Amino acid sequence: MTYFRKILILGGLGLMISCSSNPYRTTNKVYKKKAKAYAKELSRFPLEETQTDSALNFGEYPVGTTNFNLRRPNFVVIHHTAQDSTIQTLNTFTIPRTSVSSHYVIGDDGEVFHMLNNYYRAWHGGIGQWGHTTDLNSSSIGIELDNNGKEVFSEAQISSLLDVLKQLKEDYKIPAENFIGHLDIAPGRKVDPSADFPWKRLAEEGYGIWYDEDSIENIQFEHEFFTENQLKIDKISPVFEQRIALLDRYLFNNVIPADFNIAEALRIIGYNINDLDAAIKSFQIHFLQEKENVDGILNAEEIKILYNLYRKSL
Repeated sequence: MTYFRKILILGGLGLMISCSSNPYRTTNKVYKKKAKAYAKELSRFPLEETQTDSALNFGEYPVGTTNFNLRRPNFVVIHHTAQDSTIQTLNTFTIPRTSVSSHYVIGDDGEVFHMLNNYYRAWHGGIGQWGHTTDLNSSSIGIELDNNGKEVFSEAQISSLLDVLKQLKEDYKIPAENFIGHLDIAPGRKVDPSADFPWKRLAEEGYGIWYDEDSIENIQFEHEFFTENQLKIDKISPVFEQRIALLDRYLFNNVIPADFNIAEALRIIGYNINDLDAAIKSFQIHFLQEKENVDGILNAEEIKILYNLYRKSL
């Protein structure tokens, strides 16, 4: 074999190895092609003259403003994949017929796959609502955690997630209360991430909300509080001889009023309460970390937790 032929063979092998190093090179080409098409679409209006095909009464000439930037995401929705491996999820998100995707996939080993530019709309949330926002896909970043829904989330995975969340919060100024779970935006339809997900830890880092555990012990129901303290209250001022509900709530914010409305409290936090039972169950999984007793019924201690979160959300 000639020296030149050896060089050709070795070069060919090297090319094959380099080409086969990324198993997603074909779908990456599809990504780049679609991104290029969207970039062209974004630059088309209003500078490209398309008025001839429109019934609108356009001005004499197209005018593009000089004052604009990209719309930014305002929510982060966290999921677990409900699949058996990171590879399985990556494959699912690169097959067109599945019609599902996410901006990030984080493996159990902490490896991060950034699958979609954060300004693009991923198909991760489906039908859902949080507060008044009904199209979360259009305003959120989706993060999928490799977990089948029955496993404890690994430290490496949560550490990487916190790194991603830190970057997203800095880049897009996302409010702490807008870091939520799939189960929060789709009660009754989704339960991810599971009750094993460390929401309290995330909230302590500034991603999401959590209740004040020390305050829960001091919260009382109205009938308990005023039964125990009415004589003391009467001595403070005669004005309290005839109580005013609004004044009670201002002066005694650790007292749950008799007319406290569980549905309204859940709505204020952000839940869609059209199916109240489903909303309560999602609340139980997220904030009570319930695994077995997700029954849609809140006991006294759980109502105190809801009340604390409701007050924080006002």
